Amino acid sequence: MDETYIRFNGRWIYLYRTVDKFGYTIDFLLRNKRDAIASKAFFKKAFHQNGRPNKVNIDKSDSNKAALDSFNQDAPEGEKIEIRQVKFLNQIIEQDHRFIKKRTRPTLGFKNFHSAKTTIAAIENVRMIQKGQIMGQTRSHSAFHNFVDLMA
Repeated sequence: MDETYIRFNGRWIYLYRTVDKFGYTIDFLLRNKRDAIASKAFFKKAFHQNGRPNKVNIDKSDSNKAALDSFNQDAPEGEKIEIRQVKFLNQIIEQDHRFIKKRTRPTLGFKNFHSAKTTIAAIENVRMIQKGQIMGQTRSHSAFHNFVDLMA
């Protein structure tokens, strides 16, 4: 799990993202602030849609740690999430941010939060098609052929 910055009306907003150990996108969320409340909202959304993980790799952000600690507080001992705050374990997601930045940087920022959210959702969906994450896709086909098969 990691967050990256996106330009919005001359200021930065935060795109929270998670990928699994294979580099597949699990979830993403756009928020105005980078704090424990935003991290907790992101984890709550990700856990609701994908279930609780056994381990989570995060950077040294205290807000992410606080959010995960709040989930572990009420959990029984066998269901607690292992939190690993090691800088070099997050390299998969750090490299995956490149593709988001590659698409958003030329726009010079967004003027409307709704349009930013919609555009980033579309970028993430295209990346998921490129990675071959969509059910029924064939990894040996190109992203275009997988998209055509998806639309058929």
